Amino acid sequence: MISAQLRLWSVKEYHRMLKAGILTSVDRVELLDGQIIQMSPQLPPHAGTVQRIDKYFKQLLSNQADVRVQLPITLSTSEPEPDIAVVQISSNDYGDRHPGTENIFLMIEVADRTLNFDCEQKAAIYAKAEIADYWVINVNQRQVHVFRQPDGGMYQSKMIVSANSSLAPLAFPTLEIPLNLLFLPQ
Repeated sequence: MISAQLRLWSVKEYHRMLKAGILTSVDRVELLDGQIIQMSPQLPPHAGTVQRIDKYFKQLLSNQADVRVQLPITLSTSEPEPDIAVVQISSNDYGDRHPGTENIFLMIEVADRTLNFDCEQKAAIYAKAEIADYWVINVNQRQVHVFRQPDGGMYQSKMIVSANSSLAPLAFPTLEIPLNLLFLPQ
């Protein structure tokens, strides 16, 4: 019996496919742990929540950090496009490269239909890349899954916080964020 093996792609190969036009923005894909994965279409609760978080963080972190919305970040074996990435300010707006692990303050994924994927597969990828602070906004349960202390490819600290609580990003410990401001009004 012949066994099939999965062909994994490097970030460099992925970039070559993009440059050659093999993959385009129409494809709506991202590289996750060497695999090219189709991104889910967005329903209004997801899109509206991403927009709300974007507006809030841009106002809150003006002149302290850049807020990137569904734009690539480069990790060793992945190039995901997280819903929100709070990153160091770049003098050239990352015109020569995407932000890497060393530039990331906070990663946020919004989940209406992708909660397990975001809390399991994406969390493992982000932990392996040592993203210190990763949040998953669960729009259906109005909760925030908070992942911290990456070690050995896993997050050592995982907690679920309700929308009526507040939370400070690790990189900005004095900024207590009322989490209900990140959710759409009920």
